[in-house]
Amino acid sequence: MASESKPGRGSGRATESRTPISADVIELTPKSVRRRAARSLPRPASPPGPRDRELDDPETHVLDRALHAQLARLTAGIAPSSAMLAYFDWLIHLLFSPNKQIQLSEKAFRKAFRLLTLAERSAFGVPTKPCIEPLPQDRRFAGADWQQWPFNLIYQGFLLNQQWWHVATTGLRGVSRHHEDLVAFGARQFLDVLSPSNFPLTNPEVLRATVREGGANLARGARNVSEDWEHALGGEPPVEAERFEVGRDLAVTPGKVVFRNHLIELIQYRPTTRTVYPEPILVIPAWIMKYYILDLSPHNSLVRYLVEQGHTVFMISWRNPGSADRHLGMDDYRRLGLMDALDAVSMVVPERPVHAVGYCLGGTLLGIAASAMARDGDPRLASVTLLAAQTDFTEAGELGLFIDEAQVAYLEDMMWERGYLDPRTMSGAFQLLRSNDLVWSAMVHDYLLGERRPKSDLMAWNADTTRMPYRMHSEYLRSLFLENRLAKGRYRVGVRGVSLKDLQAPIFAVGATRDHVAPWQSVYKIRLLAGSADVTFLLASGGHNAGIVSEPGHPGRSYQASTWSGGEKYVDPDTWQVSADRRDGSWWPVWEQWLAERSGAKAKPPELGAPEEGYPPVADAPGSYVLQR
Repeated sequence: MASESKPGRGSGRATESRTPISADVIELTPKSVRRRAARSLPRPASPPGPRDRELDDPETHVLDRALHAQLARLTAGIAPSSAMLAYFDWLIHLLFSPNKQIQLSEKAFRKAFRLLTLAERSAFGVPTKPCIEPLPQDRRFAGADWQQWPFNLIYQGFLLNQQWWHVATTGLRGVSRHHEDLVAFGARQFLDVLSPSNFPLTNPEVLRATVREGGANLARGARNVSEDWEHALGGEPPVEAERFEVGRDLAVTPGKVVFRNHLIELIQYRPTTRTVYPEPILVIPAWIMKYYILDLSPHNSLVRYLVEQGHTVFMISWRNPGSADRHLGMDDYRRLGLMDALDAVSMVVPERPVHAVGYCLGGTLLGIAASAMARDGDPRLASVTLLAAQTDFTEAGELGLFIDEAQVAYLEDMMWERGYLDPRTMSGAFQLLRSNDLVWSAMVHDYLLGERRPKSDLMAWNADTTRMPYRMHSEYLRSLFLENRLAKGRYRVGVRGVSLKDLQAPIFAVGATRDHVAPWQSVYKIRLLAGSADVTFLLASGGHNAGIVSEPGHPGRSYQASTWSGGEKYVDPDTWQVSADRRDGSWWPVWEQWLAERSGAKAKPPELGAPEEGYPPVADAPGSYVLQR
């Protein structure tokens, strides 16, 4: 049956048996699903390639892998060879670029002269404009205390030095773009460590607080450091995150688990209106984190909002895999996750097409599955919504800094030891991308000022990390990030490739202006790839998570949106952003109206589950998989 399959070598398809499954899962797997899975076996498989054999054979290069796995513990999962190659590429080109050296020398002299001029005028109390302004997103030196002597000289010198290093690490002819980005990123990270805002004696705000409180702030900060280390070493959630409990404070929208297999639980939410739209909504969240990012607190739950508008909503809750799940691949997530969930939804709400919604990696998986369905003539999708989801990875953003052949091989060796990617590795990568906000500003606030930042529901969710199976993560990084197979039409489902150009269902794609994980320009590319499908693209304010969790009434939110019919002339993202009207408020009502316009007349709500079809309600939402640690 589908729940007992094992990834085949090379193809990513399932063939026969996989990880042992508990008896309760077998009993809860509907007979109809087992019959369909049995009819589909055996499946044709393409012959394995060298990379697939290496993934399947744990004895391949076992000494190399064991060494790399141990080194990864010391380097936080970052491949030393990748960093060294980048720096050697940059340094060698710099040594043989006399014009660049002259340019850097001239810039250093000019910056030193400007700083000396500022120092002279500041010493005599002459009002003087700063030599350099911080970047718009840099709020470290925004306080009035930083504008007083000598702190104005300290932070201005730091910013001038930071600018000089940016010039030094970029624009060097002959250096590969990836190596340039990596070197510039590394220089920025190193300088951020040395920022004057991070040290008590060079941070006027910390000095003022220390004098005012007689050092009590530093004592509180030391206690905060001790508490945080205790929680980290014990594998516990951050301090104060325990105030938010899943099922009590988070993920509290009422519903029932109506299907469970080895990989997912499917939640059907209880209707709150007398009538509902006949087309159900199936949400496919990313399995990098827990699903309840879309069902946080009652006031900012996207699920609750949709239910209150009269939609029947189903949500996939992914299992938190362990070592025994190491061979689960991308196609297992498609079949056992999305397709099994779609089968269940089609039984609970029969003879109705489904509005499919994918968030982040779940949206990428939806793009793959929808393309395969279109190729095979499966008409069950009424629409496709992609929330902060990439389908073309040529502009993958700063996350691409950590992805090249050397880095992926290093991660594979690290995962080979445990069978999964440690969530702390992924969390550390995301923190590095926004180190000023997520690391250093937090350190100053919590440890130097001694003031705990109050935890929010979003921060509590962010600390609830998950693992990713070895095979799936390797296939994801190689086939999508490194080789960009989906956008190139070379991604295979079964033995045949799929193409997004086959999509006919209307598409609604959402990007976020400050998204570091899925840059909005990359999300926008669905406009190029979707062929004849109607595409609506909406650009929301905020980041990867906050841009999506954008409930009505949230202050400071805005969006831009446009719709194109198949065959219209292409407009590049930057030109579109300049010309599209900007509107204040949440984008949720815009999307909900879009769904309503593509749905039928409201009717009586369906029952929870379909016991007669083998899909009885088996547990209350949020289920058990979301609670797995």
